[in-house]
Amino acid sequence: MVATTPPNDVPLASLIFGDGTPRKALLTALVVGTALTGINHGDVIIAGQFPPLIKVLLTYCVPYCVTTWGAVTGKRAQARRQHMSPAATPVLKDT
Repeated sequence: MVATTPPNDVPLASLIFGDGTPRKALLTALVVGTALTGINHGDVIIAGQFPPLIKVLLTYCVPYCVTTWGAVTGKRAQARRQHMSPAATPVLKDT
């Protein structure tokens, strides 16, 4: 039997900052934020002006937060599945 940690016992900080989550969220924010900035503010940028800084920052922050939240909820769901059914976890055998 495999010892598992109940999903609520894992510190939130470790869920947010572990497993490369910040790096993945940053890359997602750069790609999605740039696309959304072009869609939402492209006309202003093409006109040679700069859109309000707070709107641009939020355009990048939202995909970062969504990616982080998705990673946290996914890790909790995985921990819950493993805690509820340790026998379902595959065991590799040496052959």
